[in-house]
Amino acid sequence: MINLVVKALLLLLISSPLSAADAVLNSTSKEGPVAIGERGGNFSLFGKQGMVSLSDFKGKVVAIYFGYTKCPDVCPTNLSFLSSAIAQLTPTEKKHFQSIFISVDPGRDSPDVLADYVKFFDPDMIGLSAAPDDLDPVVIQYGAFYEKVPFSNSALMYGIDHTSETYIVGPDGKLRTILPHASNSKKILESIRKALK
Repeated sequence: MINLVVKALLLLLISSPLSAADAVLNSTSKEGPVAIGERGGNFSLFGKQGMVSLSDFKGKVVAIYFGYTKCPDVCPTNLSFLSSAIAQLTPTEKKHFQSIFISVDPGRDSPDVLADYVKFFDPDMIGLSAAPDDLDPVVIQYGAFYEKVPFSNSALMYGIDHTSETYIVGPDGKLRTILPHASNSKKILESIRKALK
């Protein structure tokens, strides 16, 4: 699965000017258990469908992941675990679930690029992003982080360091669980089902 995604990423490479913020700082540790505190909340970002808000999915459990489509390993790994968990949901559970991928690389991740990327992991996943002025407040409110890292000898020009947590939002729109990097599909599935109850 990951090999297919990596091949797809190579096909999707496009050149565009840098347009994301240099850095959005994370005020909490990026490792270990994460306290939810005041994190989370509604947001509105753009996808191939147009403007999409978290509140559009009231009554559903939502899994949110911040990343970017040119990510070589971290994003495909986490999204593959999420994909495996989603595949284990019953048809009834799937009716009450939505996955969202938020790109922190809006300069390269157009709505079309995002739509093509997310379908590798979940045909119902929605890819969203926005210009930094609209994206960064969402990143901050979830306690996430991203920062551009220039590449001197690469056609990609830059990579992005970012948090790799998976956020599980309950049917009431409130953040329920923050899963650390590489949480396996069993843990993700348990968290989704707990939020569905």
